[in-house]
Amino acid sequence: MSPDVGEIAGVAVDLDRRDPLAGLRGAFTGTETPLVYFDGNSLGRPLRSTAARLERFVREEWGGRLIRGWDESWMELPFAIGDRIGRAVIGAAPGQTVIGDSTTVLLYKLVRAACDDARATDPARVEIVVDRDNFPTDRYLVEGIAAERGGRVRWIDVDLSGGVTSAALADAVGPETAVVLLSHVAYRSGHLADAAALTALAHDAGALVVWDLCHSAGSVPVHADAWGFDLAVGCTYKYLNGGPGSPAFAYVAERHQDRLAQPIQGWMGAADVFAMGPAYVPARGMRRFLSGTPPIVGMLALEDSLALIERAGIDAIRTKSIALTAFAVELADAWLGPLGVTVASPRDAARRGGHVTLSHPAMRAVTAALWRQDVIPDYRDPGGLRIGLSPLSTSFAEVADGMARVAAAVRTEAGGAPTLAR
Repeated sequence: MSPDVGEIAGVAVDLDRRDPLAGLRGAFTGTETPLVYFDGNSLGRPLRSTAARLERFVREEWGGRLIRGWDESWMELPFAIGDRIGRAVIGAAPGQTVIGDSTTVLLYKLVRAACDDARATDPARVEIVVDRDNFPTDRYLVEGIAAERGGRVRWIDVDLSGGVTSAALADAVGPETAVVLLSHVAYRSGHLADAAALTALAHDAGALVVWDLCHSAGSVPVHADAWGFDLAVGCTYKYLNGGPGSPAFAYVAERHQDRLAQPIQGWMGAADVFAMGPAYVPARGMRRFLSGTPPIVGMLALEDSLALIERAGIDAIRTKSIALTAFAVELADAWLGPLGVTVASPRDAARRGGHVTLSHPAMRAVTAALWRQDVIPDYRDPGGLRIGLSPLSTSFAEVADGMARVAAAVRTEAGGAPTLAR
């Protein structure tokens, strides 16, 4: 017999009582309301402290210091926050991570730079390897860069409920591979790639690897240096709570920095930013991967979020993430399985990131109905409702309430199934 809602609510209360990170949930705006937020893997909640930080910046730094702010701190902020992300989130030593443009622009820069470098070393290396279920931006960029540089795309077919495996990558790479572009956590299924093994496979084939960390940074531990990453890009508005459109970060291993030529040559990446010289001379180190004026206002919220991640510790965050997604899968099996809903994410927690996808033909209508009820998941074709559980701001009680309401919406939109006991 399926557990009733009251029984599960009691279990959730007990899980929250024993959760060592439960006390941090109140740091986020909106967690005191009954709204169920299942979309932290698309846009994280803001921290309460961020409002005061932004107001203080407008009044004191921007309003008070004006243009002097650039000399006093703003010019170095992309590197200071980048190093903090490196230390707290992605396992990178200082001097390898910087805040820059959007995810799309940074991915373009790094994939293009890696392609050009590989081809300059070996003209036979003309292929970019990417899987067919990678995030659309990643796939579109690869197609554009291949066309732009006279290369070609080598596609990997994957299970939509899983992701890229070592066997699949081994079949795709070879002497013509220039670059491999992979997502650490698959945006659709939540599949968590074996980043260390896949990086080693690509290196054995003589290729560089660019990792998309958008769905893992801040939720799943990353060890960029230890795993031998070449290059990586991640967004900051999901688990890093930087706010809508907050700028992305780029990681470039120190061994590659002064060899790679990024293709968008702007004044901020020049060796002497204020020389305004007649010709572009790239800076040494991570500055060369910048182009235009840093988006200072857009990165301010990250200081509050990173402080909270440092306080909690990324390993504790991952432990709670696994517990949250396991709870969601358990409820999906009990309440949604009988309604014809399947779990389209890995069941092995070691192979699952911070979100769970539930599959049913009615999920587009279910998502729309839930939004009207202040239950906020998101929808991804074909028929996938994503449950994104941000460990620092999501409670087990919120998961239990939300999953019960997902089940009710499926019954309504798909028709006819009995209600859950209360």
